[in-house]
Amino acid sequence: MPTNFRLPGPTPLPPAVLAAMQREMIPHRGAGAKELFGSILKRTKEIHRTDGEALLWPGSGSSGWEIAVVNLLSPGDPVLCAIIGDFGDRFARVAQAFRLDVRRLDRPWGEAISPDQLGAALEKHPDVKAVFLTHNETSTGVTNPLPELAAVVRDHGALVVVDAVSSVAGLPLLMDEWGVDFVLSGSQKAWMCPPGLAIVAVGPRAWDAYARSAFPRFFWDLGPARENAAQWTTPTTPPLSLLYAFDAALDLILAEGVEQVWRRHAELGTRTRQGVKMLGLQLFANEAFASNTVTAIALPAGTAAKQITQAMKRDHDVVVAGGQAHLTDKIIRIGHMGWCDEADVDGCLAALADVLVDLGVASAAPQPSLTA
Repeated sequence: MPTNFRLPGPTPLPPAVLAAMQREMIPHRGAGAKELFGSILKRTKEIHRTDGEALLWPGSGSSGWEIAVVNLLSPGDPVLCAIIGDFGDRFARVAQAFRLDVRRLDRPWGEAISPDQLGAALEKHPDVKAVFLTHNETSTGVTNPLPELAAVVRDHGALVVVDAVSSVAGLPLLMDEWGVDFVLSGSQKAWMCPPGLAIVAVGPRAWDAYARSAFPRFFWDLGPARENAAQWTTPTTPPLSLLYAFDAALDLILAEGVEQVWRRHAELGTRTRQGVKMLGLQLFANEAFASNTVTAIALPAGTAAKQITQAMKRDHDVVVAGGQAHLTDKIIRIGHMGWCDEADVDGCLAALADVLVDLGVASAAPQPSLTA
């Protein structure tokens, strides 16, 4: 593992999570597994701030898109996809693959969706049954104003379906209070776990939609998952090592306190953005909606992302990400979510400063005294 692993996912694993994965296997239908799974579900609900169900599958965060589509909708249903980056676009492509009637609300990458823009799109498409929102767009470092957007969708009467892969467990997300119907995420971001767990939270209106859905489904079926979860088990073989890891990560999050976790991420986001600007670089995201889990940085003309990412790894053992899609070599992204502190951020920024000098992008490598 690199000494400073600042990707926006997968994120570094705390020692307690690594150690938990070394546990021996147990009977996955036995009392010990049931006690483990029941405890996991209870704590997962707590972090989502919901009284609804929390459910888990072996799978990546991307599988959550398919779980949402096949359980909440029927072929041909009209949906609105609010898109501010690559992951919002992928959600729309999943909907298209399942032959939903997809209407798009596209905003320039780096910008957020405003409630007025969403309201206008819903007036234009009054028949939509669900709106797909990305809470935190990992590809651009933008956090959508989810409480306000959810309120607009609820007023319209559509389902609020949220991709929270790079937000939940790092950014405030109050599912019930905000009126969100369905939340999906993956274990490899702020949950501080390896990739491989798909996590969803399901509210009452989503269950009503499930009862009407006509898509065929088996592995991703919410119904059997709910029935089994009530007995603290799963319809199919659970990934025990990942559950051990998730169990340890939930302990860490709740020991720190969910609100304190949110504050820590806010401080790290502020610290990263201050440092980027002090290095003379520009944030890619509109700063009013800049993410506190991942910062996207616009690069000067003539500087390729791979030049920076390769030099940071080679010379400083610091790993950051380039962009995605048409931004592949135009931005870099620094992840500061999950198991991360001020020293991690400062070390990353110091390495970035040195690389900028080496590449001739800056004449000196400032070492600012950052305050959150």
